[in-house]
Amino acid sequence: MMYRLSTAIALSCALLSATAASAQDRPTYGPRLEGYDYPHPVQSFAFTSQRQPLEMTYMDVAPSGSANGRTVVLLHGKNFCAATWAPTIEVLSQAGFRVLAVDQVGFCKASKPQGYQFSLPQLATNTRALMAHAGVERAVIVGHSMGGMLGARFAIQHPEAVERLVLVNPIGLEDWQAEGVPYAPLDAAYETERKTSFDSIKAYQRKFYYDGDWKPEYDAPVEMLAGMYAGPGGDAVAWNQAQTSDMIFTQPIVHELGLISAPTTLIIGQTDRTAPGANRASPEVQARLGDYSALGRRTAEAVPNARLVEFEDLGHAPQIEDPDRFHRALLDALAD
Repeated sequence: MMYRLSTAIALSCALLSATAASAQDRPTYGPRLEGYDYPHPVQSFAFTSQRQPLEMTYMDVAPSGSANGRTVVLLHGKNFCAATWAPTIEVLSQAGFRVLAVDQVGFCKASKPQGYQFSLPQLATNTRALMAHAGVERAVIVGHSMGGMLGARFAIQHPEAVERLVLVNPIGLEDWQAEGVPYAPLDAAYETERKTSFDSIKAYQRKFYYDGDWKPEYDAPVEMLAGMYAGPGGDAVAWNQAQTSDMIFTQPIVHELGLISAPTTLIIGQTDRTAPGANRASPEVQARLGDYSALGRRTAEAVPNARLVEFEDLGHAPQIEDPDRFHRALLDALAD
């Protein structure tokens, strides 16, 4: 018995040591993702918003194939950055598109303001200003997750600037509060964000994004985000993440889908179960939230001129899970 107990204690200590070593080995980054190199030069758009100087950042990638005169603007999700779009940037550039991959205020390499009223209309306004700064009057808007939610808002707010709209597993397709998810005060959300780590992000994404599966290629965006939380500006990162979580939870786009006038393609991984705040809800409420096999079809019916592309075996991030299949669908959606 003593031998077994000693062996168990030794094994537990070894596992704890390995976990600690693994955490220490993970990279850390500054609050604006300092120390992480993007695949293309990063440009800044300096502007004033809500009485303060701010910067959005973006990659502006010229066509590497025969230029078609069209521009695609890529909008990242809440747990992703402009750099996450790297393979998509290459595919679009080779197909002749100019590509703007944007980091929104509060995310990744953009400013982390202490006092900012985050809203989807404000982020849409900022994005329109960045496009004007880059000399882009009209573009294809491609948004993933929160970026899809923002893309839908952008299309409603600035229809003249949208050639086509592609929404990749957008969130906001259901009203979580109306469904029974309790509201989390901002201070409580901040305390939760401060506890965020690589392991907690991975556990969340494995459960909701990837249907319980995990592959090595899923690590990169998690390390990018976790590195900012763990870095010297982690407080600022956590505060903006709490603010934008509040924005997402209180501003679902589901009630205004019928106002989208641009030709729209929905690309939906059907195993996705993403539902912000679901962990605060009762098991009964959780069970009916984030059913993207139903949400995608319901949204396609609600959006005029919408086309639905379904991947029954993929989850929240088809562009990461199966890039080749995703890119074929994307290029097909952008075909003349």
